[in-house]
Amino acid sequence: MATHPKTIFAIDPGPEKSAFVQWNGKVIDHGHIDNFDMRQLLIGREYDIVACEMVASYGMAVGASVFDTCRWVGRFTEVARTDTILCYRKDIKMFLCKTMRSKDKDIRQALLNLVGQQGTKDNQGPTYGLKSHTWSALAVAVYAENKLTTLKH
Repeated sequence: MATHPKTIFAIDPGPEKSAFVQWNGKVIDHGHIDNFDMRQLLIGREYDIVACEMVASYGMAVGASVFDTCRWVGRFTEVARTDTILCYRKDIKMFLCKTMRSKDKDIRQALLNLVGQQGTKDNQGPTYGLKSHTWSALAVAVYAENKLTTLKH
């Protein structure tokens, strides 16, 4: 019996809207939606794994939006109907770029190198349609997949 890759629902949380990528070795679905709608997606569907970027403290003062994001991470993990992996940005940066100094553009380039080019409307690549926060959600998915694979060995 052939095994299929685990389906990972990866989230880049925000204080009001969050991005998601559904991933099983390729992008199945993606979007950037209101947090209440994201919660409903988690309630209404079943995934093998839910992976969510988690906020970390680096000793600097933060505003209300960071605390709102933390609250949403908790609400998402509460309604997930499966195991949840919390992924820290620093770990994602080290996995994809091998340095903590990497920026969003570096992470995006590392993902393009790993997953494939976006392509065009007429010749769509594996990352076609991803933009802004959905790139961060893809980084969470790819990192979580690697973490799962590493734990098995």
